[in-house]
Amino acid sequence: MNQDVLDLARLQFALTAGGHFLFVALTLGLATVVAVLQTRATFSRKPLDARMVRFWGQLYVINYAVGIVTGLVMELQFGMAWSGLTHEAGNILGASLAVETIVAFFVESTFLGLWIFGWNRLNRWAHLAAIWVVVLTAYVSAYWILVSNGFLNHPVGYGSENGELVLDDPVAVLTNPSALLAFGHIVAGALLTAGFFMAGVSAYHLFKRSPEWEFFGRSLRIGVFLSAPALMVTAVFGGVQFAVLDAFQPMKSAVFSGKTAEIARVQAELTERFGPGDYVPSEAWTRGGALVMLICFALMMYLCFAGVILAAFRKVVFRFRLWHLVLMAAVPLPYIAMISGWVFRESGRQPWVVYGLLKTEDAVSDLSPGTMRLSLAVFTTVFVLLAVLNAWLLTRHARRGPVDAGLGHDERPTGAGGGNGNGAGDGDGDGSGDRNGTGNGTGTGTGSGGEGGTPDPADALPAPRY
Repeated sequence: MNQDVLDLARLQFALTAGGHFLFVALTLGLATVVAVLQTRATFSRKPLDARMVRFWGQLYVINYAVGIVTGLVMELQFGMAWSGLTHEAGNILGASLAVETIVAFFVESTFLGLWIFGWNRLNRWAHLAAIWVVVLTAYVSAYWILVSNGFLNHPVGYGSENGELVLDDPVAVLTNPSALLAFGHIVAGALLTAGFFMAGVSAYHLFKRSPEWEFFGRSLRIGVFLSAPALMVTAVFGGVQFAVLDAFQPMKSAVFSGKTAEIARVQAELTERFGPGDYVPSEAWTRGGALVMLICFALMMYLCFAGVILAAFRKVVFRFRLWHLVLMAAVPLPYIAMISGWVFRESGRQPWVVYGLLKTEDAVSDLSPGTMRLSLAVFTTVFVLLAVLNAWLLTRHARRGPVDAGLGHDERPTGAGGGNGNGAGDGDGDGSGDRNGTGNGTGTGTGSGGEGGTPDPADALPAPRY
């Protein structure tokens, strides 16, 4: 094993996995928000609720689409640079990764396609069911990934045959405390990310005195009221993980605490158990990651508590421009917290890729330094381009606001039916029309429910009185 190859491979994995993780956080949280919004819209039948689904759903789809590409790139580099891990532990990790692939790339993507192209085509209940299937499969996908990661951090349910790890107790692997606690932490963190994202985008439009003040006022409140409980749940699962760290990875706990005597004791214990070697992870990365995560948590806690109070007052939601600026600036905080927490979790495990069973230096592929440098340059460039593209698309759509074109836009041929809303027609046409006075009736039915050309109240809200 060449040390340069090992360092470059670790750096490549950190950049690609960390970059993909940023997409997953927003996708998982925003999908849940969109599903809840659509549930409300399905029952209420209010135009404003439906428009909220389409706007936030469009942002979700953009992030999901680019995130899928980053996931494929990450898996490619993983197979190239870490063949030793698949050789030694593939019998255990292969099953969970295969199930995750089936769930994410077949079930989830299929139903997401039905949801995207099913607007105005599927029954409203079938369309609602499609987005909930997408959300549930997203959670299942995240769970299976964390089953694999949980085994790396706290291996359980395994045996050994011919020097290779084999699956001995599937139930133990699936109920691994390291995986379950991380799953709760990640899900809550994803909802927190979505809440800050919604609040920040809404604050931008309210700061600009957008005519869509009711739309973004409601969205801002949703984001703020979602962020507070999500932050608390995230903190609870994070605290429990800290509590069990002494039992799972005592060296990581000692390094985080900065206890020199404890570090020396654990080093001696591991040396006696596994032979000579340096079992102390990088203190800068391990402690630094944890401290940045805790600082971000403290900042978000103050913002969430203050936000809940401020959002309770309608005038403050629309007029407090300083708060709007703070909410816009706070959008990156959940991302920074999640990435730094991930750095703490992964760096603190070193020098193990499977804790206590397989060292990182034994898992890296047999590549030349030149090949590894080329690989790192290519994958880093691809990820930077994808991240910039995603940020540009999200910013572009978020700044445009809830326009009629885009997700959910009815592109079916229109007839002569009039009426705004769900006017009933007699004959073969349903008489329903849009705000431009064009209907989708195909027969002789005439629509009722408004005169052609009358704008929807949700599209022409009066400006607030500042």
